[in-house]
Amino acid sequence: MIAARYGKETQAVHAELGNAITVRFALPSAELSPFVTTYYHTQAKASPSEPVLEDYFHPEWPNLRFMEAGWAQSAIGSDRLSVSPAFSVSGPTSKAARFRITSGRSWGIGLMPLGWAALFDAPASEYCDRIIDGYADPVFAKFHPLADALAASGGDYAEELALIQSHMASIFPSQKPPDGAAGRTMQAITAVNAALVDPELAMVNDLADRVGMNIRSLERLSKRAFGFTPKLLLRRQRFLRSLAQFMLDPSLKWLSTLDYQYHDQAHFVRDFKRFMGMSPSAYAKLDKPILVAAAQARMAIAGEAMQGLHDPAAKES
Repeated sequence: MIAARYGKETQAVHAELGNAITVRFALPSAELSPFVTTYYHTQAKASPSEPVLEDYFHPEWPNLRFMEAGWAQSAIGSDRLSVSPAFSVSGPTSKAARFRITSGRSWGIGLMPLGWAALFDAPASEYCDRIIDGYADPVFAKFHPLADALAASGGDYAEELALIQSHMASIFPSQKPPDGAAGRTMQAITAVNAALVDPELAMVNDLADRVGMNIRSLERLSKRAFGFTPKLLLRRQRFLRSLAQFMLDPSLKWLSTLDYQYHDQAHFVRDFKRFMGMSPSAYAKLDKPILVAAAQARMAIAGEAMQGLHDPAAKES
């Protein structure tokens, strides 16, 4: 049983084992909200009887994570678990990411597709379904000072959040939309992202019509900023909408969570196995010491249970 306190801070406690996890979310500034979903801090205290906690990240947009050395092991899809880098970068994912943690803490920065395109001179498709050592790849060099500062900090939540906010404000380009082709590309990425989170949109042709692009141009933009083809992205969004309902209320039966675009339960089961690597029933039986509480906390502060469902046009209330 998980007991959660909603809002900017959520505590998940496993009563029998004595494990305690605190998850805190913070929103970016209004100027950075088109680029960043949330900043999030995780503090874990594992009990002596169960010193390792395990959970699964669902498919999501890119994330930067800063953690204590040796704190976590992770793997995407069927890959074998390996020690996570202290500065870990995961590109957009279409598979579940399994992870194990001990007692310790970490910070994360969730990026929107526009954030990836604005910050990194590399197609998202080259990093999809991968976990990268951010120190080893020069693409992510602008985050090395932040990684160093967090590693050297004393662990105070407010001070570390201020470090992140200051760094993010300093490295992002001017919030004035650029002229010419660059500005049009940014507008197109935002338009595609907004269309993807529309539950009424189901077909690639409809997506292309919505954003005023031909299929070939849409596919190029999709791989550059989103990592995957438009067809896979629409399929992933449909799946995430259903999974989000379950994460917010695990007592629900799967039939009660299905997005209306699913023809039947068998259709959903195929997608579930594709994106999570297991059946819905197998997933429902797993202990989820972090993700259920995190989904509820994210919903409370950001209005969406999952990073992939954030609307780039949404305004902070």
